[in-house]
Amino acid sequence: MCRFLAYSGEPVFLSDLVCAPTHSLVHQSLHADEGKTETNGDGFGIGWYAERPEPGVYRDISPAWSDENLVNLCGQVRARTFFAHVRASTGTATARANCHPFVHGRHLFMHNGQIGGYHRIKRRLEAMIPDALYDNRRGSTDSEAIFLLALANGLEQDAVGAMARTLKIIRGLMDEAAICEPVRFTALLTDGETLTAYRWACDGRPPSLYYREGPGGIVVVSEPIDGCREGWQVVPKGATLRARHGTATLVEAPGLARAAA
Repeated sequence: MCRFLAYSGEPVFLSDLVCAPTHSLVHQSLHADEGKTETNGDGFGIGWYAERPEPGVYRDISPAWSDENLVNLCGQVRARTFFAHVRASTGTATARANCHPFVHGRHLFMHNGQIGGYHRIKRRLEAMIPDALYDNRRGSTDSEAIFLLALANGLEQDAVGAMARTLKIIRGLMDEAAICEPVRFTALLTDGETLTAYRWACDGRPPSLYYREGPGGIVVVSEPIDGCREGWQVVPKGATLRARHGTATLVEAPGLARAAA
């Protein structure tokens, strides 16, 4: 499983959260505590919003712990909202196109989890993505496929409902293929203004997700970046966290997500 971090609030340097803390995301790329795997070395990515409405993105296949460019960039870039992700592949290739976050217009998306038996429904799932969106498909991950199908289902207008509809469709494909493996979906979406964090799973075992509100903004992480849980809140299983202007609200998940918790 992957590890990620998101921030929204007063502009800060990316290095303050991505690189500097004791158990930073760069440290987690080699020594994760709560992930399925300790090492997350199949690439990394950052996406940030600064002066323009569309995000900047930098992704690469090298491990985050060994990339000097990542450290240097994070030390120079200051942003009001940003995503950072270190990848542990669940079966797809280690390639730049498969590194998170994924971008579409003003939106960034990143995911920690998996679609059980994805290879058995991949072709049918991709066939549901409209041509106009499928033209943006660059990689082969289930994460990118979820993002594009959710966009087709109205993600830009309804971040929670559209994602619930998308996962219901995916679960239907899995049922048809008699797949018993679970969908585990802990993910983050933003347009630079509103941050949405999902923690859903059809077996009640979604990957970990925490958040911390401070005077300057909100941080959402796979696991605490300071090495301790004090001061961090757990996003409940089956819930969705919405944050805007540094203030967070937990939202009861609809339909599939509620049943899957």
